[in-house]
Amino acid sequence: MMARTKRSRRSYSAGEWGRNRVRVFTDPKTGLYQMEWRENGRRLTRSLKHRDWTRAKRQADEAAAAFASPGLNGKAEAEPEPLTLGMLFDIYAEEVTPAKGEKSRRHDRVATAMFLRFFGTDRRPETLSRRDWDRFIQARRAGRVGLSGRPVGDRTIEWDLAFLMAVLNWAERSNDERGRPLLDRNPLKGLRKPTEKNPARVVLTEEEYRALLGVSREVGWRFHVALVLAHETGHRIGAIRKLRWSDVDFEGREVRWRAEHEKTGYGHRTPVTDRALAALEEARQMSGATGDAPVLPPPTDAGTWISNSLALTWWNRAVALAGLEPKRGRGWHSLRRKFASDLMDLPLKVLCELGGWKDPKTVLRCYQQADSVQLRKALDSRSVGRA
Repeated sequence: MMARTKRSRRSYSAGEWGRNRVRVFTDPKTGLYQMEWRENGRRLTRSLKHRDWTRAKRQADEAAAAFASPGLNGKAEAEPEPLTLGMLFDIYAEEVTPAKGEKSRRHDRVATAMFLRFFGTDRRPETLSRRDWDRFIQARRAGRVGLSGRPVGDRTIEWDLAFLMAVLNWAERSNDERGRPLLDRNPLKGLRKPTEKNPARVVLTEEEYRALLGVSREVGWRFHVALVLAHETGHRIGAIRKLRWSDVDFEGREVRWRAEHEKTGYGHRTPVTDRALAALEEARQMSGATGDAPVLPPPTDAGTWISNSLALTWWNRAVALAGLEPKRGRGWHSLRRKFASDLMDLPLKVLCELGGWKDPKTVLRCYQQADSVQLRKALDSRSVGRA
């Protein structure tokens, strides 16, 4: 089997939005550079038929200068093209989305296509209103909008609308090349997103963890190491699977969590337990890798890390091997909730530092859950104090 060539995702823009904007980018299929511009409201592209980045940028500059020349439509300067939702989402996708994580980038693309189909590519963003907001919520709940064509819950709708609000808020704070705001104001500011009244926030029990740990090596050493690290550090599986050996300090007994691999963008270091160090030592012996190599490479490629889908496949296999009944919401993230609940007696600031939470309110609202033993202990301590 031939190795797949990793294509560059770089892009370069010249000119001004609504006037003479020209963008060059890589064709993901051929690797050749493409040029994109707008003409009479239509988006046009053509292949530059080469892979010379410096030459492609020069061609973009030259094309932008040609579009802005005095001979354009007989005017000294073209009138700015009114901002449409299609243009706004294009700008956001070019300038903001690439800095996000893999899952967020994928959701940006899916949500963009969904909103443009629903509101229309040529819709002016400043004309959006409460009626559009409510209409979208109703259609999404009924399954009339979205890729699956199935009804979705309030949590999914909340996530979709959070993206729309992020785009509009960003446009309100961002200027074009002439120093004018892309959007004078967010027309949907202040509208409330639907929230799920009883979200499924499952906490993995100690018995369930022990059962998974007992079969973890049957799934493979990589799953065993990931399971132990998730339990002992409380971090997301997305951050754990992207650890590199250069992030692990065996002598200092700590791990560096890189900002680019954290959902919140919060880079930090945490001490680790003896169990976590033992799991990391096992991974080092099994992989034989050092330096900047991944701690958890997939079986087929030692140069990268395991995918989220592979981690989920391993989790489901372990659940089946352990004989646990399937339960909605009991996935990798239930270990993060277990970590927060197990350490409920710690000062909240300390817990946030250990688990990589930026906002203590998030821990209280979404992660910590008191069990019956803790509730009984609290009542008993109150009774002793009043005796």
